[in-house]
Amino acid sequence: MTKPLIGIGSDVLQKQGERDRAFVYTTYVDSLRRAGAIPLLIPPQPENAADVVDDLDGVLLAGGDDFDPSVYGEPRHPSVEPMDPRRQENELNLARLARQRGIPTLGICLGVQVMNVAAGGSLIQDIDSDIDHASEPSDRHRHEVAVDDGTRLARILGERTLNVNSSHHQAIKDVGDGLRVTAHAPDGIIEGLEDPRHPFYVGVQWHPEDMSGERSASALFAAFVEAARKHAAAKRKGATEMSPASVAESE
Repeated sequence: MTKPLIGIGSDVLQKQGERDRAFVYTTYVDSLRRAGAIPLLIPPQPENAADVVDDLDGVLLAGGDDFDPSVYGEPRHPSVEPMDPRRQENELNLARLARQRGIPTLGICLGVQVMNVAAGGSLIQDIDSDIDHASEPSDRHRHEVAVDDGTRLARILGERTLNVNSSHHQAIKDVGDGLRVTAHAPDGIIEGLEDPRHPFYVGVQWHPEDMSGERSASALFAAFVEAARKHAAAKRKGATEMSPASVAESE
């Protein structure tokens, strides 16, 4: 069985006196490998995004820093720590193109926010809640999440209530065009989105890549990779049908 190629949008690390680095955390890579995919890193290159996604079977939009809120028409809250603008433009292009072209896409933490902003939505710039959503990545706190019936996420997970980790101080506010809310925290914060018309366009606010060994995380990555595998098979079938040999046989 051919393994699907899944691209992960890279972050950018800047250090004084050093060259900039494009990178992703290995937990994303390892989660995709365990699920049977071949992960590839996509460094920021928004002008090439269309060509990049056409060669992929899936796109993973990973976690990271904050959006510049000017993208959705709001002034910046003092707590906002914007991601590198090269990454921001790249991620938005990847999200829009993958959605337009029916390419399976999984958004994680910042990634689900990218999906929302790319669809015209907006964000809560700094969550005010009794739940500690913004715990440090080195010691992520956990909370319950209620998953809505009738959603793709519910079918994937097979359960209505999850206990998930949390490391974000921003969240979905106005939901983007065509997207559906799939999960909430007890304080009402949106924890999941999907496009019900898309083969697989699913985002979650928690970090399943850091929940290895937990059934819900394994199920989510398995479903994503299976969707990417089906997309790859459909591309191969289409390419075969359009090959010169196949056209000649049909004449």
